[in-house]
Amino acid sequence: MNVNEIEQGKIVIGVVGLGYVGLPLAVSFAKKCEVIGFDINKNKIQKYIEGIDVTNEVGNEALSKTTIQFTSDEKEISKADFIIVAVPTPIDSHNKPELTPVTGSSEIVGRNMKKGAIVIYESTVYPGLTEEICMPILERESGMKCGEDFKIAYSPERINPGDKVHRFETITKIVSGMDDETLELVAALYETVLKNGVYKASSIKVAEAAKVIENSQRDINIAFVNELAVIFNKIGIDTNEVLDAAGSKWNFLNFRPGLVGGHCIGVDPFYLTYKSEEMGHLSELILASRRVNDGMGKFIADNVVKGLINSGKIVKNAKVLILGLTFKENVPDLRNSKVMDIIKELEEFGVKVYAQDPYANLEEIKREYDIDIDTNEKNERVDAVIFAVSHDEYKNLSMDEIKNILKEDSNMVFDIKQIVDKEEAKNNNIDLWRL
Repeated sequence: MNVNEIEQGKIVIGVVGLGYVGLPLAVSFAKKCEVIGFDINKNKIQKYIEGIDVTNEVGNEALSKTTIQFTSDEKEISKADFIIVAVPTPIDSHNKPELTPVTGSSEIVGRNMKKGAIVIYESTVYPGLTEEICMPILERESGMKCGEDFKIAYSPERINPGDKVHRFETITKIVSGMDDETLELVAALYETVLKNGVYKASSIKVAEAAKVIENSQRDINIAFVNELAVIFNKIGIDTNEVLDAAGSKWNFLNFRPGLVGGHCIGVDPFYLTYKSEEMGHLSELILASRRVNDGMGKFIADNVVKGLINSGKIVKNAKVLILGLTFKENVPDLRNSKVMDIIKELEEFGVKVYAQDPYANLEEIKREYDIDIDTNEKNERVDAVIFAVSHDEYKNLSMDEIKNILKEDSNMVFDIKQIVDKEEAKNNNIDLWRL
């Protein structure tokens, strides 16, 4: 295998894991060469074969036209020259890396890859994991020697679910390889589909570290403004007005308070702190940021309860409608959604919580969070509304529509995502609380 063969599309790519990362990647590569898309979830594979995109990242039309060979038969991986592993890397209940998806995928790849294959990991991991954990599994399962019979590489995913601008094909991609030859082949592979090319990291560990700090940096910055929101709430000033004023300075960073969930920002920092502790260093700043951001659901719920009390409402059995359940706007992704923290906290106070979301799968919520969502199908009027996710459908709600959701003697709106115009709310006698 050489660069010319890659550029001419005379290769086969196997993609292991067809979620929010793997599917767009597979669809892009399928425009250039033969692609085998593997996932252990047979139901998901069947939907893809039928042209149904459960991620909403590619779209049904593009999916129905793709030439990808979708399969849940792991033996098909043996045809691939490049095998790209794009499985989730979550954390467990103790905030420790849950490596089962990546180790399990490595076992599958190891027992099925052919001699001469290059295995590329895209899953977010801590520095050293690819070489220290994944490589030995590949060797054990294949009976082959890394560096002689197969090669490994790392190219961290940069998929931002729901983002229609920063797509897989339009971003700059970090690539790395176990040696110079592997690096050049992997770079050539991604350059066949990436408009902005690649950044060649000096080593696999550097690429792993770069990925994990991208999200850790964002987590820390959001934690700062979330803590400001708590402070300014006590002082009695509007956080967003303060940030707008500070933003008039040329080098002020425009971060806004909010819930930090999802499969990246709320998870990846724990991979770095885990490795840090393993090396004998307690990463105080990163862990403190995680505590701040993980506490925002409770902070919001507490303020809803205070609002109910201050308005003369009886908290027990008060009715609150939450608009939005996914971890971010305009996506169906429910992984690590912190809206669930608000729901659980309010229910502990005895509040009757209704929730709606045009994208969320309610069965998945029950399965993942053990929460039965009441969608208020009878359209009962409520004591308070919480804008939790800025789906386009909620941004377009008029003030009259918002008022029609509330009881006639209620006017409380809690806006976590800065959807509601403050002056318009004031003119319509809406008691607006903004994060």
